[in-house]
Parts: sequence; C-alpha cells; structure tokens
Amino acid sequence: MSRTLLPGILAMAAIVVASNILVQFLYGNWLTYGAFTYPFAFLVTDIMNRVYGAPAARRVVLAGFAVGLACSFIGTQIMGEFGPLVTLRIAIGSGIAFLVAQLVDVMVFDRLRQGKWWRAPLASTLIGSSLDTAIFFTIAFSAGLVWLEPGNDISWANEALPLLGMGFIAPLWVSLAIADFGVKLAISLIALVPFRLVVGRLMTRVT
Repeated sequence: MSRTLLPGILAMAAIVVASNILVQFLYGNWLTYGAFTYPFAFLVTDIMNRVYGAPAARRVVLAGFAVGLACSFIGTQIMGEFGPLVTLRIAIGSGIAFLVAQLVDVMVFDRLRQGKWWRAPLASTLIGSSLDTAIFFTIAFSAGLVWLEPGNDISWANEALPLLGMGFIAPLWVSLAIADFGVKLAISLIALVPFRLVVGRLMTRVT
C-alpha cells in the first residue's frame, strides 16, 4: 500500500513546499502565486480518497504534512533577498491550515462518497478550502498574532486599504484571503475534470 500511495505523497509534498514559498510573492494586487498551486492539494487528497479510501487518504495527508513541515523548517533557515524563504508564521499557518483543512476534506468526502461522483470532491474541497484560507491568512498575516514572530515585519499585509480595491477599509491580508478563496473556488470546479479522468484510470488499474 505504501508504494501505491507514494505518487500521492510526493505530489502532496511538492505542492505544500511550492505553496509555502510562492505565497510570499504577489501576483497583481490581491493574489499570491501560491493561490494557483495549493488548491491542487485537495485534488490529490480526493483522488486518493476515491480510489483507496479514507484511511489511505489520511495517510497521504499526514505524510505530506510531515514532509511539508520539514521542508518549511528548512526554508526558514535559508536566507533570500528579503529574509528567510519561508517565514516562521507562514510555516506555522501553512502547517495548521493544511492539516485541519485536509482532514476535514477527507471526512466530508467520505460521508458523501455514495452520492453523485462530483458531489463529494466539490463539497469537500469547498469546505476544506474555506477553512484553509481562514486559518492560514489569519495566522500568517494578522496583526493580532504578531507575537508568533515579533521580528517578522508584516506591516505591509496590514495596510488599511479598500477591500479588493473597491469595498470598505480592511487590512490588505483580508483582500488577499478573499481573492485566494476565489481562485480556490474556480480551481475546485476546474479540478473536477482531472479528478474524473484520473480516478477512472486508477480505478481500472485497481480492479
């Protein structure tokens, strides 16, 4: 079973590591590059869940979490142009958000697995993505949690600006979180296509 799950574990680890780094770089005004990579972690989890079951999916999640945590720690020790490649707050926020969101995703998917093929992956991803966005951005950028890493200057993320450039005044990180969730919502719909194709191929091999 472990060798069977190895591709899923490696894919999950790669997504987490890349997202930890890319979330620090803005794409336009409201998005980070990490917004385009991390949602695929839910695709990996859901494929493993559908093909191998919830216990196997949880093993992939936990293995990905462990590898991602180790790589995030290494990233905090590597200095880039503007400081560590992965700040401590981003590492903590990413780890907690990942674990909570992915395990909830597995639970929701498992409860809905007997329904129409698209219901379980769509519902579990939307719920998991909501939790992930709220937990990660709050821990990584909220001024109220500055005590987690006093030396990390996150003043840029707390600059008071109109929400998404046109709404009420809110910290920049709130706009980033909303935009991030919008991308996750779009990708969750697009990911139904590869989910259907990959699951169909893997199920043929398993049976």
